[in-house]
Amino acid sequence: MIDPSAIRTQNSREQEGEFPASEVERATGSKTLGGNRLELQYEGSSTFSSWLEGISRAQCMVYLENYLIRDDRVGRAFRDVLIEKARSGVPVYVIYDWVGCWATPRSYWKPLRQAGVHVRAFNPLSLGIGDPFGILRRDHRKLIVLDGKVAYVGGFCLGVEWAGRPTHPAWRDTAVKISGPAARAAAHAFEATWRGMGESLALSQQLPILSDVGDTPVWLIEGEPGRTRVYRTIHWVAARAKERVWITDAYFVAPRSVSEALGAAAQQGVDVRILVPAHNNWPLVGSLSRGGYRSLLKSGVRIFEWQGPMIHAKTAVVDGIWSRVGSSNLNSASLIGNWELDVGVLDTKLASQLEELFLTDLSSSIEIVLPGRRFEHGIEIPDSSGATESLDPQGTLPERMMQIRALGAAQSRITMAPLVRARGALGDSLAGNRPIGREGRTVLGTVSAIILSTAIIAAFFPTFVGAMVAVVAGWFGLTTGIRAYLQSRRARSEGQEAPTTAELD
Repeated sequence: MIDPSAIRTQNSREQEGEFPASEVERATGSKTLGGNRLELQYEGSSTFSSWLEGISRAQCMVYLENYLIRDDRVGRAFRDVLIEKARSGVPVYVIYDWVGCWATPRSYWKPLRQAGVHVRAFNPLSLGIGDPFGILRRDHRKLIVLDGKVAYVGGFCLGVEWAGRPTHPAWRDTAVKISGPAARAAAHAFEATWRGMGESLALSQQLPILSDVGDTPVWLIEGEPGRTRVYRTIHWVAARAKERVWITDAYFVAPRSVSEALGAAAQQGVDVRILVPAHNNWPLVGSLSRGGYRSLLKSGVRIFEWQGPMIHAKTAVVDGIWSRVGSSNLNSASLIGNWELDVGVLDTKLASQLEELFLTDLSSSIEIVLPGRRFEHGIEIPDSSGATESLDPQGTLPERMMQIRALGAAQSRITMAPLVRARGALGDSLAGNRPIGREGRTVLGTVSAIILSTAIIAAFFPTFVGAMVAVVAGWFGLTTGIRAYLQSRRARSEGQEAPTTAELD
């Protein structure tokens, strides 16, 4: 076990020179927000208690934005305190994602609206013309802002999974409590989302200017469709890192360029580690994630699978000084398709806490290595254990843990045997190039099931399939055509309104 004190930064001012504010601003797309104080939160029950207490003390406004709000004891606890604040005269605004909350009944929202809470569903299903792929763009943010003074940003959804039950341990997640000017910026981000849904909101502009409450600089990283702010930030920190990059991610299916950036850092001696769940609540995503292990491992990146029920955190810590905490996962949907919210923080204290938390999580994790190979700080060294155990474990978690313990300390690492990239599973199988492991079989089986189901339906109901194809093709053709026409008309209008050279003179 690594001693956390040995990896803490000794001189923060020297390290700050490695992360200049101007470069951070260009990467994150955010202004430097100084004068903040941050508190790390990582345990569900205590985190929710902190949030509920904060909401109960709010006096000016409450903003709550979350991808998933369940109708369970956690969701109802938040509903009750929001209703109480609204009835006391405090403006309360709630944004929930329509897809994320598809299973939350209408009866959950009705008491909120009756109490005067302003509730909006983000991007509900609509038959409107314009963007045929708009339904795929979701509000994945997890944000609470209180009085423009305090904000909570992280990965926690409002559901019992994060609090735990007697028979089900709580999911591991991470968030930060922000006090100071960055909280006001978070309020502005919420209001921008609300205005994007067609209604004006600017309560934060009526609040007095905040004074500094700390000395921590923060950058608010606002992910939006088509804006690659978190994507750029990951590339930037991978290029800047000199000692270590430790990442925790729940749904790690990184684009090739991100994998290459992390691999390049590892090859230059940077200690790059990625912690992911061994038991993903979306099994197919877990399979896709494992499909990308091989290239990372060959580059010297170290990958660990957390053996608990689910780790849902999205964090990164670099060189003991720079940290990122938020809602963004390292996959294409999150990086370039959704509305996300993260914070970049330049602070040795928070970074040290995140590193200690990371090392604690590693104690409950299994390292994945290539057969006969392992890496330390990007350098390949012989694997003296000789372990060649396959990453195709069968059975329940307790059974797997018994198998792991039986291996002993000398074989505590599970080796990665026949892992292949998910996108190559189908081609490799058809070509007969190599056998595929369990993770590849999962992807291949899913693809095969879809193809076979489509074939069976087409064989027995050709008219129905033809009609569905016609409807889908017609819909996409119509919407894209109308969108092209509207954009063309807008361009012509803007061209007519633009001043000529003579007019400028």
